[in-house]
Amino acid sequence: MAANLATVRDRIARAAVAVGRLPQSVTLIAVSKTQPGEVVAAARLLGATDFGENYLQEGIDKQDLVPRDGTVWHYIGQLQANKTRPAAAHFDWVHTVDRPRVAERLASQRPADLPPLAVCLQVLLEPEPGKGGVGPDELLSLAAVVGGLPRLVLRGLMCIPPPTSDPDRQRRYFRQLRELRDELNAAGHRLDCLSMGMSDDFEVAIAEGATHVRVGSAIFGARPPKGSTA
Repeated sequence: MAANLATVRDRIARAAVAVGRLPQSVTLIAVSKTQPGEVVAAARLLGATDFGENYLQEGIDKQDLVPRDGTVWHYIGQLQANKTRPAAAHFDWVHTVDRPRVAERLASQRPADLPPLAVCLQVLLEPEPGKGGVGPDELLSLAAVVGGLPRLVLRGLMCIPPPTSDPDRQRRYFRQLRELRDELNAAGHRLDCLSMGMSDDFEVAIAEGATHVRVGSAIFGARPPKGSTA
């Protein structure tokens, strides 16, 4: 894992420098879903600071095994409205807000003793059955709602593009998300984050402005089945 982390960091730095960006402008989120808590704790000792979880209770359970100081927890899974309370109480970021009701519940349920919850709006760039996200045509109205809620800070946009190994197609999706971010900022928002790019395409995402890349298998290797203790 130490070697994998070093390799991923080097790839991030090279991709950033290639387009005139500083390597530190890109945050590496280690996607630790289904990884045992002990593995996540080991990654923290190796210098990983940001972790992405898709399953609420699993992610919350791991937090007790990892030093809290300096650790940032990102919820990156689909969020049902009836499960917003634990997300609001235990995570620093939620990347998958795609409905006003989810945002409103997160805002009302964020504990007063915690900093405002950082959120990204998940955008569905192309219709895909079973995948969450707000359509580009509805993005402006959702951003207006979320941007006005207390206890939330609207930081940016997130996407999970349709799978493809074609770099040109990958880049087109990431460029589209960046352009949507720019349109929202032109309308008066102050978004500074683009959560896009995973193990197979994060270098292309960085070329299009990614500020947060979500990398799992390139760090941890093959993902164990959910519920496994291996």
